[in-house]
Amino acid sequence: MNPANLIRMANRIGDFFAAMPDHEQAVRDVAGHIIRTWEPRMIRDLRAHIAAHGAADLSAIVREALAHLPP
Repeated sequence: MNPANLIRMANRIGDFFAAMPDHEQAVRDVAGHIIRTWEPRMIRDLRAHIAAHGAADLSAIVREALAHLPP
């Protein structure tokens, strides 16, 4: 899948949950949403892009949420 689209989608998810008052819960909710709604290949492709190019294009909350995704 196109990495630019994955980054855009992940950041939009992050933007939605970033408004929550409990930051740690928001991070878990971003991760949970991605786990529930993304196909495994989407997560794999996002991780491959990050490994090759870094995560600078991802919002801070999404970067934090990545640690909560399964390997």
